[in-house]
Amino acid sequence: MNEEIPKYIIPASEAESMAKSRGLTVPQLLPFLVKSAQDIARVPISNFHVGAVGLGSDGRIFFGGNIEFPGLPLNHSIHAEQFLITNLAAHGGGPKLLYIAVSAAPCGHCRQFLQELRGISDTQIVITDQPQENPDYKPISSILPDAFGPFDLLDHDMPLILEKHENELLLVDYSLYSHNEKTSKLPNGYTELVKENEKNLEKEALAAARASHAPYSGCPSGVALMDCEGKVYKGSYMESAAYNPSMMPVQAALVAYMVAGGGGYERIVAAVLVEKEGMMVRQEDTARLMLKNVSPKCELKVIYCT
Repeated sequence: MNEEIPKYIIPASEAESMAKSRGLTVPQLLPFLVKSAQDIARVPISNFHVGAVGLGSDGRIFFGGNIEFPGLPLNHSIHAEQFLITNLAAHGGGPKLLYIAVSAAPCGHCRQFLQELRGISDTQIVITDQPQENPDYKPISSILPDAFGPFDLLDHDMPLILEKHENELLLVDYSLYSHNEKTSKLPNGYTELVKENEKNLEKEALAAARASHAPYSGCPSGVALMDCEGKVYKGSYMESAAYNPSMMPVQAALVAYMVAGGGGYERIVAAVLVEKEGMMVRQEDTARLMLKNVSPKCELKVIYCT
Protein backbone atom coordinates (compact mmCIF):
# COMPACT_ATOMS: atom_id res chain seq x y z
CA MET A 1 0.00 0.00 0.00
CA ASN A 2 1.04 3.58 -0.70
CA GLU A 3 2.69 4.88 2.47
CA GLU A 4 2.02 8.56 1.69
CA ILE A 5 -1.70 8.24 0.92
CA PRO A 6 -3.12 5.23 2.78
CA LYS A 7 -5.85 3.21 1.14
CA TYR A 8 -9.07 3.40 3.13
CA ILE A 9 -11.33 1.47 0.74
CA ILE A 10 -10.56 -1.50 -1.52
CA PRO A 11 -13.00 -2.09 -4.42
CA ALA A 12 -14.72 -5.49 -4.55
CA SER A 13 -12.89 -6.63 -7.70
CA GLU A 14 -9.50 -5.71 -6.23
CA ALA A 15 -10.37 -7.46 -2.96
CA GLU A 16 -11.27 -10.63 -4.85
CA SER A 17 -8.04 -10.44 -6.85
CA MET A 18 -5.90 -9.87 -3.75
CA ALA A 19 -7.51 -12.82 -1.97
CA LYS A 20 -7.20 -15.12 -4.99
CA SER A 21 -3.50 -14.31 -5.40
CA ARG A 22 -2.94 -15.59 -1.85
CA GLY A 23 -5.19 -18.61 -2.22
CA LEU A 24 -7.67 -17.12 0.24
CA THR A 25 -11.28 -16.06 0.40
CA VAL A 26 -11.95 -12.34 0.96
CA PRO A 27 -12.87 -12.88 4.66
CA GLN A 28 -9.62 -14.81 5.11
CA LEU A 29 -7.75 -11.86 3.59
CA LEU A 30 -8.95 -9.33 6.17
CA PRO A 31 -6.54 -10.30 9.02
CA PHE A 32 -3.61 -9.77 6.64
CA LEU A 33 -4.74 -6.16 6.09
CA VAL A 34 -5.00 -5.21 9.76
CA LYS A 35 -1.40 -3.95 9.91
CA SER A 36 -2.18 -1.51 7.08
CA ALA A 37 -5.20 -0.32 9.06
CA GLN A 38 -2.99 0.23 12.12
CA ASP A 39 -0.77 2.47 9.97
CA ILE A 40 -3.78 4.77 9.48
CA ALA A 41 -3.97 5.47 13.23
CA ARG A 42 -2.94 8.88 14.56
CA VAL A 43 -2.16 8.26 18.22
CA PRO A 44 0.12 10.98 19.67
CA ILE A 45 -1.23 10.40 23.20
CA SER A 46 -1.32 6.63 23.68
CA ASN A 47 1.02 5.54 20.87
CA PHE A 48 -1.22 2.44 20.73
CA HIS A 49 -2.17 1.76 17.12
CA VAL A 50 -5.51 0.02 16.61
CA GLY A 51 -6.62 -1.11 13.16
CA ALA A 52 -9.98 -2.41 11.97
CA VAL A 53 -10.80 -3.87 8.56
CA GLY A 54 -14.35 -4.71 7.49
CA LEU A 55 -16.11 -6.38 4.58
CA GLY A 56 -19.31 -4.62 3.54
CA SER A 57 -22.24 -6.38 1.93
CA ASP A 58 -21.32 -4.82 -1.44
CA GLY A 59 -17.98 -6.69 -1.42
CA ARG A 60 -15.73 -3.71 -0.72
CA ILE A 61 -13.20 -3.68 2.12
CA PHE A 62 -13.14 -0.69 4.47
CA PHE A 63 -10.40 0.44 6.86
CA GLY A 64 -10.38 2.28 10.16
CA GLY A 65 -7.78 3.39 12.68
CA ASN A 66 -7.94 5.12 16.05
CA ILE A 67 -7.47 8.90 16.10
CA GLU A 68 -6.40 11.00 19.09
CA PHE A 69 -6.27 14.77 19.47
CA PRO A 70 -3.70 16.28 21.87
CA GLY A 71 -5.13 19.05 24.01
CA LEU A 72 -8.67 17.68 23.90
CA PRO A 73 -10.43 15.43 26.43
CA LEU A 74 -9.90 11.76 25.67
CA ASN A 75 -13.59 11.22 24.88
CA HIS A 76 -13.01 13.22 21.67
CA SER A 77 -10.87 10.35 20.37
CA ILE A 78 -12.20 8.31 17.45
CA HIS A 79 -11.94 4.57 17.92
CA ALA A 80 -10.86 2.34 15.03
CA GLU A 81 -14.22 0.57 14.86
CA GLN A 82 -16.03 3.94 14.82
CA PHE A 83 -13.77 5.10 12.01
CA LEU A 84 -14.51 1.92 10.06
CA ILE A 85 -18.29 2.23 10.48
CA THR A 86 -18.21 5.93 9.57
CA ASN A 87 -16.17 5.11 6.46
CA LEU A 88 -18.57 2.30 5.52
CA ALA A 89 -21.69 4.42 6.08
CA ALA A 90 -20.36 7.46 4.20
CA HIS A 91 -19.44 5.43 1.13
CA GLY A 92 -22.52 3.26 0.81
CA GLY A 93 -20.91 -0.07 1.59
CA GLY A 94 -24.29 -1.77 1.88
CA PRO A 95 -26.72 -2.38 4.73
CA LYS A 96 -24.54 -4.84 6.64
CA LEU A 97 -21.04 -5.36 7.92
CA LEU A 98 -20.37 -9.02 7.14
CA TYR A 99 -16.87 -9.56 8.59
CA ILE A 100 -14.50 -7.47 10.69
CA ALA A 101 -10.87 -8.06 11.66
CA VAL A 102 -9.36 -5.95 14.45
CA SER A 103 -5.87 -5.73 15.90
CA ALA A 104 -7.10 -5.82 19.50
CA ALA A 105 -10.29 -6.86 21.23
CA PRO A 106 -12.88 -4.06 20.87
CA CYS A 107 -13.47 -2.05 24.02
CA GLY A 108 -16.96 -1.90 25.51
CA HIS A 109 -17.48 1.50 23.86
CA CYS A 110 -16.99 0.00 20.40
CA ARG A 111 -18.93 -3.19 21.10
CA GLN A 112 -21.85 -0.94 21.99
CA PHE A 113 -21.44 1.32 18.94
CA LEU A 114 -21.48 -1.75 16.69
CA GLN A 115 -24.99 -2.50 17.97
CA GLU A 116 -26.32 0.33 15.77
CA LEU A 117 -25.84 -1.94 12.72
CA ARG A 118 -28.72 -4.19 11.73
CA GLY A 119 -27.94 -7.89 12.06
CA ILE A 120 -24.72 -7.17 13.95
CA SER A 121 -25.11 -10.27 16.11
CA ASP A 122 -24.40 -12.33 12.99
CA THR A 123 -21.37 -10.29 11.90
CA GLN A 124 -18.21 -12.36 12.20
CA ILE A 125 -15.19 -10.95 14.01
CA VAL A 126 -11.55 -12.03 14.32
CA ILE A 127 -9.09 -10.47 16.76
CA THR A 128 -5.59 -10.75 15.33
CA ASP A 129 -3.51 -10.19 18.47
CA GLN A 130 -5.02 -13.19 20.24
CA PRO A 131 -2.52 -16.04 20.66
CA GLN A 132 -3.67 -18.54 18.04
CA GLU A 133 -1.91 -19.87 14.98
CA ASN A 134 -4.91 -19.52 12.66
CA PRO A 135 -7.33 -16.93 14.05
CA ASP A 136 -10.93 -18.01 13.54
CA TYR A 137 -13.99 -15.82 13.10
CA LYS A 138 -16.73 -15.87 15.67
CA PRO A 139 -20.03 -13.96 15.87
CA ILE A 140 -19.91 -10.55 17.51
CA SER A 141 -22.69 -11.73 19.81
CA SER A 142 -20.06 -13.93 21.48
CA ILE A 143 -18.15 -10.86 22.73
CA LEU A 144 -21.24 -8.89 23.78
CA PRO A 145 -23.89 -11.32 25.08
CA ASP A 146 -27.22 -9.96 26.32
CA ALA A 147 -26.58 -6.74 24.40
CA PHE A 148 -28.58 -3.57 24.91
CA GLY A 149 -29.28 -2.06 21.51
CA PRO A 150 -31.51 0.03 19.26
CA PHE A 151 -34.54 -2.21 19.43
CA ASP A 152 -34.71 -1.91 23.18
CA LEU A 153 -35.76 1.67 22.42
CA LEU A 154 -36.94 1.80 18.79
CA ASP A 155 -39.38 0.13 16.43
CA HIS A 156 -37.81 -2.59 14.31
CA ASP A 157 -38.45 -0.71 11.07
CA MET A 158 -36.45 2.34 12.19
CA PRO A 159 -33.37 2.76 9.92
CA LEU A 160 -30.01 2.10 11.57
CA ILE A 161 -26.58 3.54 10.78
CA LEU A 162 -25.86 1.76 7.49
CA GLU A 163 -29.38 2.29 6.18
CA LYS A 164 -30.76 5.30 4.33
CA HIS A 165 -31.94 8.23 6.44
CA GLU A 166 -34.06 11.05 5.09
CA ASN A 167 -34.51 13.55 7.90
CA GLU A 168 -36.84 16.19 6.49
CA LEU A 169 -34.88 19.32 7.33
CA LEU A 170 -34.97 22.80 5.86
CA LEU A 171 -32.66 25.71 6.58
CA VAL A 172 -34.27 28.62 8.37
CA ASP A 173 -33.68 32.17 7.13
CA TYR A 174 -29.95 32.17 7.88
CA SER A 175 -29.72 35.92 7.45
CA LEU A 176 -31.49 35.99 10.82
CA TYR A 177 -30.34 32.84 12.54
CA SER A 178 -26.90 31.81 11.33
CA HIS A 179 -23.76 33.05 12.98
CA ASN A 180 -20.06 32.57 12.57
CA GLU A 181 -16.70 33.68 13.80
CA LYS A 182 -14.90 36.52 12.01
CA THR A 183 -12.78 35.58 9.02
CA SER A 184 -9.93 37.91 9.99
CA LYS A 185 -7.94 34.99 11.37
CA LEU A 186 -7.78 33.35 7.93
CA PRO A 187 -4.58 33.72 5.89
CA ASN A 188 -4.67 36.06 2.91
CA GLY A 189 -6.67 34.61 0.03
CA TYR A 190 -8.70 32.13 2.06
CA THR A 191 -11.43 34.63 2.96
CA GLU A 192 -12.42 34.89 -0.72
CA LEU A 193 -12.16 31.12 -1.12
CA VAL A 194 -14.58 30.65 1.78
CA LYS A 195 -17.02 33.14 0.29
CA GLU A 196 -16.89 31.41 -3.11
CA ASN A 197 -17.67 28.04 -1.57
CA GLU A 198 -20.07 29.15 1.17
CA LYS A 199 -23.26 27.94 -0.52
CA ASN A 200 -21.75 24.55 -1.33
CA LEU A 201 -20.57 24.16 2.28
CA GLU A 202 -24.07 24.94 3.53
CA LYS A 203 -25.60 22.50 1.04
CA GLU A 204 -23.26 19.67 2.06
CA ALA A 205 -23.73 20.29 5.79
CA LEU A 206 -27.52 20.17 5.31
CA ALA A 207 -27.18 16.92 3.34
CA ALA A 208 -25.12 15.47 6.19
CA ALA A 209 -27.74 16.52 8.74
CA ARG A 210 -30.49 14.94 6.64
CA ALA A 211 -28.50 11.68 6.61
CA SER A 212 -27.75 11.67 10.34
CA HIS A 213 -28.80 8.87 12.69
CA ALA A 214 -30.41 10.58 15.67
CA PRO A 215 -33.44 8.48 16.63
CA TYR A 216 -32.93 8.76 20.40
CA SER A 217 -32.63 12.53 20.79
CA GLY A 218 -34.40 13.71 17.64
CA CYS A 219 -31.54 16.19 17.17
CA PRO A 220 -30.01 15.57 13.73
CA SER A 221 -26.92 17.52 12.70
CA GLY A 222 -24.22 17.57 10.07
CA VAL A 223 -20.85 19.22 9.46
CA ALA A 224 -19.10 20.14 6.23
CA LEU A 225 -15.39 21.04 6.19
CA MET A 226 -13.46 22.82 3.46
CA ASP A 227 -9.72 22.66 2.92
CA CYS A 228 -7.40 25.32 1.53
CA GLU A 229 -8.02 24.04 -2.02
CA GLY A 230 -11.80 24.42 -1.75
CA LYS A 231 -12.49 20.67 -1.41
CA VAL A 232 -15.44 19.80 0.85
CA TYR A 233 -15.84 16.87 3.24
CA LYS A 234 -19.02 16.15 5.19
CA GLY A 235 -19.94 14.09 8.24
CA SER A 236 -23.24 13.05 9.83
CA TYR A 237 -24.10 12.72 13.50
CA MET A 238 -24.55 9.05 14.56
CA GLU A 239 -26.12 8.20 17.90
CA SER A 240 -25.80 5.07 20.01
CA ALA A 241 -28.59 3.54 22.08
CA ALA A 242 -26.17 3.81 25.02
CA TYR A 243 -25.59 7.53 24.22
CA ASN A 244 -21.88 7.85 25.15
CA PRO A 245 -20.47 5.99 22.12
CA SER A 246 -22.28 8.40 19.76
CA MET A 247 -20.21 9.87 16.90
CA MET A 248 -20.22 13.65 16.65
CA PRO A 249 -20.68 15.14 13.17
CA VAL A 250 -17.38 17.01 13.37
CA GLN A 251 -15.62 13.69 14.12
CA ALA A 252 -17.36 12.06 11.15
CA ALA A 253 -16.35 14.96 8.89
CA LEU A 254 -12.72 14.58 10.01
CA VAL A 255 -12.92 10.88 9.08
CA ALA A 256 -14.20 11.88 5.63
CA TYR A 257 -11.32 14.35 5.35
CA MET A 258 -8.77 11.66 6.16
CA VAL A 259 -10.32 9.05 3.85
CA ALA A 260 -10.18 11.52 0.96
CA GLY A 261 -6.47 12.10 1.60
CA GLY A 262 -6.92 15.56 3.08
CA GLY A 263 -3.58 15.59 4.89
CA GLY A 264 -2.85 17.66 7.99
CA TYR A 265 -5.77 19.16 9.87
CA GLU A 266 -4.29 22.64 9.53
CA ARG A 267 -5.39 22.61 5.88
CA ILE A 268 -9.03 22.88 7.02
CA VAL A 269 -10.00 26.55 6.70
CA ALA A 270 -13.81 26.60 6.94
CA ALA A 271 -16.65 24.59 8.41
CA VAL A 272 -20.43 24.74 8.51
CA LEU A 273 -22.56 23.04 11.15
CA VAL A 274 -26.28 22.52 10.53
CA GLU A 275 -28.44 21.67 13.53
CA LYS A 276 -31.78 22.53 15.11
CA GLU A 277 -31.85 25.58 17.36
CA GLY A 278 -32.43 25.25 21.09
CA MET A 279 -32.55 21.43 21.15
CA MET A 280 -31.52 19.28 24.11
CA VAL A 281 -28.52 17.93 22.17
CA ARG A 282 -26.40 20.65 20.53
CA GLN A 283 -23.13 20.26 18.67
CA GLU A 284 -21.94 23.86 18.29
CA ASP A 285 -19.73 24.23 21.36
CA THR A 286 -18.13 20.81 20.88
CA ALA A 287 -17.49 21.48 17.19
CA ARG A 288 -15.89 24.83 18.01
CA LEU A 289 -13.67 23.26 20.64
CA MET A 290 -12.46 20.50 18.34
CA LEU A 291 -11.87 22.73 15.32
CA LYS A 292 -10.11 25.36 17.43
CA ASN A 293 -7.73 22.64 18.59
CA VAL A 294 -7.04 20.86 15.29
CA SER A 295 -7.07 23.87 12.96
CA PRO A 296 -7.05 27.19 14.86
CA LYS A 297 -7.53 29.29 11.73
CA CYS A 298 -10.69 27.43 10.71
CA GLU A 299 -13.86 29.51 10.50
CA LEU A 300 -17.01 27.78 11.78
CA LYS A 301 -20.46 28.93 10.68
CA VAL A 302 -23.58 27.55 12.36
CA ILE A 303 -26.89 27.42 10.51
CA TYR A 304 -30.13 26.31 12.10
CA CYS A 305 -32.68 24.06 10.47
CA THR A 306 -36.25 23.03 11.13
